[in-house]
Amino acid sequence: MLEAATVLGRYGLRSLLALALALLAGCSPSPVNSPYAQGDETENVLYTAFVQRSPKYLDPARSYSTDETPFTYSIYEPLYGYDYLARPYKLIPKAAMSIDPPAYFDSAGNLLPANTPGEQVAVSVYDIQIKPGIMFQPHPALARDVAGNYRYWPLAPAELEHKFGIDAFHETGTRELLADDYVYAFRRLASPRIASPIYGVLAEHVVGMHDYGERLKKQDQAQGGAGVLGSERPWLDLRQGGFEGVQALGPHALRIKVKGKYPQFKYWLAMTFTAPIPWEADRFYHQPGMAQHDLSLNTWPLGTGPYMLSQSIPNRRHVLTRNPNFRGEPYPCQGEPDDAAMGLLADCGKLTPFVDKVVFTLEKESVPLMGKFLQGYYDIPQIDRGDYGVAMRVAAGDSAEKASLYRDHGIQLRSSTEAQVTYLGFNWRDPVVGQGDTPEQQEKNRKLRQAIGIAFNWEQFVSIFQNDEAQVAYGPVPPGIPGYQGLPDGLNKQIYTLDNGRAVRRSLDYARQLLKEAGYPNGRDALTGKPLILHFDSAGGMGSSAMLDWMRRQLASINIELEVRATDYNRFQDKMRSGSAQMFMWGWVADYPDAENFLFLLYGANAKVENGGENASNYKNAEFDRLFEQMRFLDDGPEKDSLIHKMVAIVQRDAPWLFGYYPKSGGAYQAWVGNAKPTQMVRNTLQYYRIAPALRAREIKAWNPPYWWPLWLLGAFFVLGGLLAWRTAQRRDRATALGQYTTRRS
Repeated sequence: MLEAATVLGRYGLRSLLALALALLAGCSPSPVNSPYAQGDETENVLYTAFVQRSPKYLDPARSYSTDETPFTYSIYEPLYGYDYLARPYKLIPKAAMSIDPPAYFDSAGNLLPANTPGEQVAVSVYDIQIKPGIMFQPHPALARDVAGNYRYWPLAPAELEHKFGIDAFHETGTRELLADDYVYAFRRLASPRIASPIYGVLAEHVVGMHDYGERLKKQDQAQGGAGVLGSERPWLDLRQGGFEGVQALGPHALRIKVKGKYPQFKYWLAMTFTAPIPWEADRFYHQPGMAQHDLSLNTWPLGTGPYMLSQSIPNRRHVLTRNPNFRGEPYPCQGEPDDAAMGLLADCGKLTPFVDKVVFTLEKESVPLMGKFLQGYYDIPQIDRGDYGVAMRVAAGDSAEKASLYRDHGIQLRSSTEAQVTYLGFNWRDPVVGQGDTPEQQEKNRKLRQAIGIAFNWEQFVSIFQNDEAQVAYGPVPPGIPGYQGLPDGLNKQIYTLDNGRAVRRSLDYARQLLKEAGYPNGRDALTGKPLILHFDSAGGMGSSAMLDWMRRQLASINIELEVRATDYNRFQDKMRSGSAQMFMWGWVADYPDAENFLFLLYGANAKVENGGENASNYKNAEFDRLFEQMRFLDDGPEKDSLIHKMVAIVQRDAPWLFGYYPKSGGAYQAWVGNAKPTQMVRNTLQYYRIAPALRAREIKAWNPPYWWPLWLLGAFFVLGGLLAWRTAQRRDRATALGQYTTRRS
């Protein structure tokens, strides 16, 4: 047994020594909780996250979700786009050579002068020249063999075995972008197999598109319709046939015909819905077995933009890499007055994109995402979300500790007012707060709405419920939209006065006087003596929320009672369609940066009850409608701006809305992210960002020093425990040996 103790001691000490050496070897100065491989932080790669799911639709004809736009607007290339820095938003050519005005024709096909009134125009013809030399990204759909045949068409069933991504196809090809690719894209929008969410809108405007869609529907039904799996139906070759409204006049010449005069049509050409699609990709993905392997334009797109999808692991990780065939686009040289001071013009004229790769990683919860952002592991929390920056700005205002942390880390918290509006609407059909039947009643109801507008303190609302991350609205047209007026000219003089260039809300005494003139002295009906009770319809069961309690207090300040009628959203929608709601709160996000996209919410012909339109207030004013019908045919310029200002003045006086506020979106960017400017209108932001990898690597190392004392403590515990066990074993062996020796002597 003595020999056994010696062996235990020898090998036990060796084990303890090995443990100590292992702990020492593990003590590296590098961070151990980085979400990416050690050393990757030094690469020209932008790291960001997504929190819900993988993007569902990357096919531009179907994509309609905000979380998909960082991918689609980086991969695809519409004809037009927006200047990254300019405000108001400015349309610029992308794949197109230039942005040229359309030619106008009457119903007999005669060319009309450019200044012809819009109602006399039968057809607008857009002739668009496409830049030559634009190449598609490398893709197997375009791969050819030495004989010039397509390498992966047709595919034998065995050739798809074990292929679940484009990276499994080893050969790729490319070709030049042609006008026919835009023609094919427009035809796909009309295909019943695509079910594009934008087809209905464009079919109203593009000549022949609706009839073409009906023909495709019949053709598809003849091939089995929805009852047959898409991969089992014959490929719908959209090169055959077509419609008059979209044609290729040559390799780089595209013609689009639009019904009447519709100046806003140009903005649809800046959306990825109308991005080019090569027919080869449509045919490639239609092959049997592709759908079962999750291979489609929704999962593996093909475009001409600055980036291409190189890796896609659903609900885990997606990687965009630089498109080697992208020609490069110059960074803008002009912007807003403060852009130069923020360093946003330093890359003037340099070719984009600047970043080689963008890595999107799934973070299911926002708390660990923000934790990793503060550790420096994410450069931007989420590309498509503006609420992280807003939340951090609010947190910095509430906590000196967090403000100091953000400042020490050099985090850039920038915000911008978005092309959105949230408003409180009055139902124009309501006898109390609506238009009124007689001129006398109309004047009284107007004064009632104005009194409510004064009492309803939006400055306080924004401070409390938007944490000051919104801009109080004086009219329906937000900043960044041509025609918007700030102070002093845009002031709502019914609600405010101007004091040293600052808007000051009119007094409650003034509101009470208006209320008296409206027939409700001290908040009671002058004829019946009954208290004035107004009704606010709220969706989502918010009847007891702090916001609604605040609203009650606002109206109580002028002795008006507010009764909240809370319901679910479906019931709320029914009330809006039937016109049974009296007061409500709603909002609108711009589809494109044109005042028409906001003012049409108040156009009489768009009344929700009568025509099912987006005029939820059912507001009607003959002069407003007349000006709107003039304005919607005009291109941007002084004449259009003048009409917009007149229309805004009309609705400021009539007060069918309490104009509410324009929300802000905020960006949160690490100090090493350059050219960062938050915006929800410009979607192709990835190509403008710049990364300083060396700075990132230094900061990550400084912010995340490894703490090894817990491991050393654990190692010391094991060593001490091992020594005690060894000494105990030695004592036991000695005692046993001594006992055996005593027994033998006896």
